[in-house]
Amino acid sequence: MIQSDKLDRLSCATLRMLAVDAIEKARSGHPGMALGAATLAHVLWSRFLSHDPTDPEWPNRDRFVLSAGHASMLLYGLLHLSGYDLSMESLTRFRQLDSVTAGHPERGSPPGVEVTTGPLGQGMAMAVGMAMAEQRLARTFNGMQNPPLIDHYTYVLLSDGDMMEGVTHEAASLAGHLKLGKLIALYDKNNISIEGDTDLAFTEDVAMTFTGCGWHTLSVADGESLSAIEQAIIAAREVTDRPSLIVVHTRIGFGSPKQGSAESHGAPLGQAAVAATRRFFNWPDETFHVPEEVREFWHQVRQRGRQSRIQWQQHLRQWMTANPEMGAALNSRLELSLGHSWREVLDRMSFSSGDHATRTVSGWILNAMAREIPALWGGSADLGSSVNTDLVDEPERIIHFGVREHAMGAIVNGIAAHGGFLPYCGTFFSFSNYMMPAMRMAALMHLRVIYLFSHDSIAVGEDGPTHQPVEHLLHLRAIPGMTTIRPGDVWETRAAWRLALELPGPVALILTRQKISRVDEEPVSVERGAYIRRDCVGVPELILIGSGSELPLILNCHAQLLARGVRVRLVSMPSWELFAQQSESYQEEVFPARVTRRLAVEAASPMGWHRWVGLQGKIIGVEGFGVSGPFEQVLDKFGFSKEHVLRTAWSMVRSGSWN
Repeated sequence: MIQSDKLDRLSCATLRMLAVDAIEKARSGHPGMALGAATLAHVLWSRFLSHDPTDPEWPNRDRFVLSAGHASMLLYGLLHLSGYDLSMESLTRFRQLDSVTAGHPERGSPPGVEVTTGPLGQGMAMAVGMAMAEQRLARTFNGMQNPPLIDHYTYVLLSDGDMMEGVTHEAASLAGHLKLGKLIALYDKNNISIEGDTDLAFTEDVAMTFTGCGWHTLSVADGESLSAIEQAIIAAREVTDRPSLIVVHTRIGFGSPKQGSAESHGAPLGQAAVAATRRFFNWPDETFHVPEEVREFWHQVRQRGRQSRIQWQQHLRQWMTANPEMGAALNSRLELSLGHSWREVLDRMSFSSGDHATRTVSGWILNAMAREIPALWGGSADLGSSVNTDLVDEPERIIHFGVREHAMGAIVNGIAAHGGFLPYCGTFFSFSNYMMPAMRMAALMHLRVIYLFSHDSIAVGEDGPTHQPVEHLLHLRAIPGMTTIRPGDVWETRAAWRLALELPGPVALILTRQKISRVDEEPVSVERGAYIRRDCVGVPELILIGSGSELPLILNCHAQLLARGVRVRLVSMPSWELFAQQSESYQEEVFPARVTRRLAVEAASPMGWHRWVGLQGKIIGVEGFGVSGPFEQVLDKFGFSKEHVLRTAWSMVRSGSWN
């Protein structure tokens, strides 16, 4: 599509000056990239991006991810001019309390923001996840029809900082391996970071690195050449068997006195520099100025997008009429409707007698659920057989992430954000630290992702403290919006999976490597976070609390204490977060305020448990790191033995020693 160069330049200047004015008014923000990369954004959004602001969730829209989230005003300007529900008033309230124009873009607020970005590299990896979702949906539903039903691109705008982050390279490596031909990355290479010239720490040949990962790479020497940018994107779209990287050499802070300087990166330009920038672009003194011809230009762009969406929906209706069964399946996928059969299958599941690791039980359930829920899709960081994330009957539905936990965590976010899938991923719990930034982002965005973490405690044993999670439970429990569930037997594992499939946000299941003693089947209330698993007659003198693999241990101790005349209640507490959401009356029912003697037993850091046991309670936990040795001996060393729990419990309610 050929544009008037004058009108193009006017539109680019509008994007630039909207950013400058908003940042100056807020006295906070990052003008440099918005000034330097406006040409990339303008060409992409006006010539190529297929989207419709009147229907922001149109399934076959192209996805755009601003991985360099600090350039948020560039995206907000695009959304405003394109016609999304983002008013000029919102632009003037950039970075202000309760404004939709936050300092870094947040998913869905305003409409058109696909994912929350800010931590560099996360957006790149999420874009890979989106492209993977598009590729898989296309393979599932396109068949031989022409034009194809699922046929959209994922574009991501990257900065030098994104390229320095390791998660970017993990994601790029997998994207090249998977031949994601609908993924196009535009790299705003301005050679400036906060500390100065990137040569201080970054001299990598990025194009060569990406070429080595299986990408098609192109270069635009002058980021102000709209035609060169356009031709590069055309060339990238013609390559269908590889993702494409376009390296665009730009000048940070273009048009301002601080052009090419780190001073323009992360702070307002200042009044004098703003005035000079206005003169450079021959811009009026009126702040937040949008020329009428620019508005008309973007109106025409918007009409093209609307027409593309209407044509696609007509094609969809015709296809669904000709393919009613596939059409129903596609509808279910796009709405992420999991159906009802899985609940019946899950409720009927029984487990063979004997002791089982909860990771094993989880694997059985995952395979049963995958047969009922086509939207379940995932894998592990090269630990499928250890974490039991493999789908035995449908190996083609396994994502082999390789040893790439950083990228895996962010990629599943992209898959979830794209739509059509309920993704899961798994690794050893101690390695969840690699995924924490992405898991925090999943919670921030309220994405439906299931995490399967096995090898859940010091009971990992011989692998030693590097593989024995201690502080990890506390970390997950501290993330707002994350539901962490540590089931203690086969029945709690089954109930935990039901919650993982029903809850609206991310859920982490914390699973054992070692077999744990089977507990007799009975109704459980895992959905309430904590519940009375065993009780006594009358008001309890002591409440025993445990989670996960410590549940069978304290059940044994509960029976012996009852036999010795101690009125003791046993509470299973697989999820702090779910229990905290319960009513005060239910919490009082489980933990009566008058019962102050409470003993928590969990093979993890004790920090945080005083919220539940109170100042008069006690905690048997792990105060340091674990040690290497047979897991039974390791547990005994740290006090997770029947004898130690009984002695501690007895000392809290009786004089004299337990014998």
